[in-house]
Order: sequence, then structure tokens, then C-alpha cells
Amino acid sequence: MTIPFEQSRSLARLPGIRHGFFGRRGGTSTGLYASLNASEASEDRPSSVARNRADIAALLGFAPEALVGLRQVHSATVLEVTRRPAAGERPEADAVVTRVPGLALGILTADCTPILFADAEAGVVGAAHAGWKGAVGGIAEATVAAMVDLGARSDRIVAAIGPTISLPNYEVGPEFAANLLREHRDAENRIARSGGGREHFDLPGFLFDHLMAAGVGIVDDLKLCTYAEPKKYYSHRYATHQGAVAGRQLSVIGMALEA
Repeated sequence: MTIPFEQSRSLARLPGIRHGFFGRRGGTSTGLYASLNASEASEDRPSSVARNRADIAALLGFAPEALVGLRQVHSATVLEVTRRPAAGERPEADAVVTRVPGLALGILTADCTPILFADAEAGVVGAAHAGWKGAVGGIAEATVAAMVDLGARSDRIVAAIGPTISLPNYEVGPEFAANLLREHRDAENRIARSGGGREHFDLPGFLFDHLMAAGVGIVDDLKLCTYAEPKKYYSHRYATHQGAVAGRQLSVIGMALEA
């Protein structure tokens, strides 16, 4: 089976930038984790996860050992990487940036928002994992700032929002909404109450707003919902509602090595 994945048209136009938003199809995992589970922290067979990750990297033209991973903790911490990781190395952070061609930056998600970034002219790329805690805490803005520190210019950065849970499927309730609006008064347009029901949160919309406010030149939201398409994507919330477990999909970006 081939491995399907989505791309941002805006990122795909950039010379030397390779990227992909992968889902759950096309891998070697079986059972509840079928089939492209990329999470080494899951109870999936380690050999299946390793094969899935290696196949994803190879499909984009990267060596498996060049795939950079993180121990994601819903923070606003951004890490700069300058070398290939040691075997099993997973530093604690929720975003990663680099100026080094040949490194593949990987982010795991299963409802949280993956964001891939590039300033091709400066030769700087980034990847961020944004759940609601990271989003509210400023992970998107922190990633932009870290790229600027490496020589990027915010108005040249292209950011792409990949498969994530969408507003209709992300029920949060009144306490969440009240806390959010206390901290971000301008986020009222990202809270919705349908038919007098409980509040829902537009996580990708909130991130879109904050990326634009950070001066990002192009923000491309692919508008793909993990919960709405459980056969294509892992969704933690959907799996929980079904009494099951979810794997994690991988989103990857990097700069090709010069020929």
C-alpha cells in the first residue's frame, strides 16, 4: 500500500522545502493502531512504529535517522536543533526549528494541531504541536520568534495548519470558554454555542489568528478534521468516545540537501 499524505500548496511552492501531513493509512501497524501509527510512546509494536517512521521519512527524501522527534508536553517551549538526534533522543518541547538541511522535523498529533513553518529564503523551517494549552500559552508565536532568531523574517514565513479537531467536534464547556476569554479577550469569535448547547472551541481558527498577529506572511489552513474522518486520521477524542485508543499521526518538514 502506498502512503497517502496531504500538503499545503503554499509550502509546496517553496524551493527546497519538503513536507507532508500524514494520517493513519498506509503503514504496518495492526489492530487499534492500524496502520501508520508513529508514536513510540504507544503500546504498538516498536518494530511497526519504527518502520512507519522510516517509511515516512524516506517518502519525503530524508534518512530515517534524520527524523527529529520531541517529548511533547503541551508547553510553549521551542527547541533549536543543529544535528541528527541520537538514538531514542526525545527532548521535552512542543516545537522545533532548524537551519540545517537534511533534518526532518516531526510533530505527533491526534486532534491537537500540527503547524509546519518555512522561510525558504532564509533557510529556516519549524514544526509545532499545538493543543489548547500550547495554543493559549503562545506556542505558535514562540515558534515564529525562534525562527526569526535564526534569521527568518516573519512576513516571509509560510505556516500551514494540518489535520486537527475542528470547531463542530470540539466541545469544551462554559468554564473553558470563560477562562479563555479572560486571558484572550479577542478570542470570542473562536467560541461558538450551537442551538443553546455547550460551548465549542475553534482551535485552528484561534491559531490562525495568532499566527497572523505574529506577522506571518501566509497562513494556510488545510481545514481537515481528525474527529470527522476517523478512517483517515487518528483522533484521541473519537477513540475515547468509542472506548478505544488512538495512535498518533506524524507531520514532517525539512530542507532538502543540496545535490
